[in-house]
Amino acid sequence: MEIRQERADDHHTVFQVVKEAFSHAEHSDGNEQELVTKLRAAPAFIPGLSLVAVEDGKIVGHILFTKITIGEAVELALAPLSVLPSCQRRGIGLALIREGHRIAKQLGYDYSVVLGSPAYYPRAGYLPASLYGIEAPFEVRDEYFMAFKLQDDAPSVKGVVRYDPAFEID
Repeated sequence: MEIRQERADDHHTVFQVVKEAFSHAEHSDGNEQELVTKLRAAPAFIPGLSLVAVEDGKIVGHILFTKITIGEAVELALAPLSVLPSCQRRGIGLALIREGHRIAKQLGYDYSVVLGSPAYYPRAGYLPASLYGIEAPFEVRDEYFMAFKLQDDAPSVKGVVRYDPAFEID
């Protein structure tokens, strides 16, 4: 498997991968593929943190990290992570997360937050965001809103996450 930066000619395929990945997801609004499209056009978009997993020349997964703010700090949100249903439970999602974290760390980010499954994201090192002083801008149970400290020497952050307006539901 190869993990690489998404290219413009991948956009249609990524749209389909995201749509299929969330078609039977337990928690989904059905618009994750449109969210990816909106985020690509947003100021929060970081091209180097839109990654695809490729197996046998076929895109089987995608991950996107975009800029958020926590207080005055510019950090990252992981959203969404998508793997084709036929390829799930093989470590592709975790490999995408690890590579995204590696790149994010090189770019100098200190934290990544995610709204997701407490059965899945802790495998990648995510902990309840409240442990870091990070608060969700919406009501959510603590175990579903998580954060990952990218830098060992990251300064502490405290505050409410502010997402790019692209995350707002139309």
